Amino acid sequence: MKKKKEPKKIKRKLLDKYRLVILNELTFEERLSIKLTRLNVFVLGSISALLLIVLTYLLIAFTPLREYIPGYSSTRLKKRATELSFKTDSLQQVIAMNELYYGSIKKVLKGDVSTVDFNKDSIIEAVKLEAGEVDLAPIAEDSLLREKVDKEDKYNLFESATSATNFVLFPPVSGTISEPYNLEEKHYAVDVVVAKDTPVKATADGIVIFSEWTVSTGYVIILEHSYGLISVYKHNAELSKSQGDLVKAGEVIAIAGNTGELSTGPHLHFELWNDGYPINPTNFIDFK
Repeated sequence: MKKKKEPKKIKRKLLDKYRLVILNELTFEERLSIKLTRLNVFVLGSISALLLIVLTYLLIAFTPLREYIPGYSSTRLKKRATELSFKTDSLQQVIAMNELYYGSIKKVLKGDVSTVDFNKDSIIEAVKLEAGEVDLAPIAEDSLLREKVDKEDKYNLFESATSATNFVLFPPVSGTISEPYNLEEKHYAVDVVVAKDTPVKATADGIVIFSEWTVSTGYVIILEHSYGLISVYKHNAELSKSQGDLVKAGEVIAIAGNTGELSTGPHLHFELWNDGYPINPTNFIDFK
């Protein structure tokens, strides 16, 4: 008999009605009255808890508030990390290219080149052919082509004023050569004795590819010219041009001096390189 009464008691407890009354403490006036049952309270509490869980999930999944919860990554930080990764890769490529570039410059400054069997003292002799081995008699097709090209170039306003035939090297300074070019001793330059603060001029039109201080050779400036030619000026007192500047032949690019550990007095250490090989500057320039 007791077992049959227990479900009825539970059902009655769940459905028994109660009243929640809110009174004014001073006047005992009834302000709010709510009829409740235990079942209603359980259902409302369950629904409220479920809604709270759903709202919390939505806030975490679809709003920026999740960035403040430990364990969740920030979208902004991910985007920033991706951008930094691309920039790092680009900088690594730039650094690798700069290392190759500065490595080539160091070889020029140190004179670290390999010797070859053929004569490198003259650009002309390196490409000179025996006149008797070549038939210089013009043919009809060649004459017609020359005449056509001459007519086209006659009114060409953009034709370069400099060509390989009239390419002239100007002396950077005038003075006495104290130490000449010597291939056997790996002295790929001429040392020209000059007075202190003598202007050093560009030997030809070109662009400055190096303009810095070095411990052994002081202030150094290097110009790149046409036809694969590079000129180097060392032991200067100061430099008047920076890397990337365009210079004209005869333009002052530095002031001669006595800088660097290898210098023994005011002079200009001048080098000429063609396609990576040193050449004797006195073959093309008169320093007197």
